[in-house]
Amino acid sequence: MMHVSMPNPWLIRPARQDDLPALLVIYNHAVETSVVTFDVEPRTEEAGQAWLAAHTGRHPLFVAELADGTVAGYASLSPYRPMPAYDSTAELSLYIHPDYQRRGLGRAMAEHILAVARADARLHLVVSVITATHAVSIALHEKLGFRCCGTLHEAGFKFGQYHDVVHYELRV
Repeated sequence: MMHVSMPNPWLIRPARQDDLPALLVIYNHAVETSVVTFDVEPRTEEAGQAWLAAHTGRHPLFVAELADGTVAGYASLSPYRPMPAYDSTAELSLYIHPDYQRRGLGRAMAEHILAVARADARLHLVVSVITATHAVSIALHEKLGFRCCGTLHEAGFKFGQYHDVVHYELRV
């Protein structure tokens, strides 16, 4: 019997201005319910506008859009640090709406944005900073070839306790 691969039920495309409300829902849910981000206040629409506008050139932002138009997640590359010597390093962020997690969407988005990073001669290294207890994200990064390059112990304080972060890197 021949195995026929089914097409993905989503489209990965560059983010648009009209995606911002969905992006804020996804991100702010993570802010309010988890330690995958150390933001402690939901992102406002004004801050979201500036964040969206900053994702151009070697720092793109992609969304996963379902057939019905729902934005189910996003992946972005951001400047790692503001000093010019870091210009060839980007930080990967990946957020999936809770209703669509554990369906392969995160991996598909990460693979997509890493392919974009590899195609950009201005980028040399992609870094992810992950809360040490986020086993799913750590496993995904390791499957994608990232390697752990260090732990910052008790680097963030959220929900009444300190949290470690691990740094992962991938040369592109």
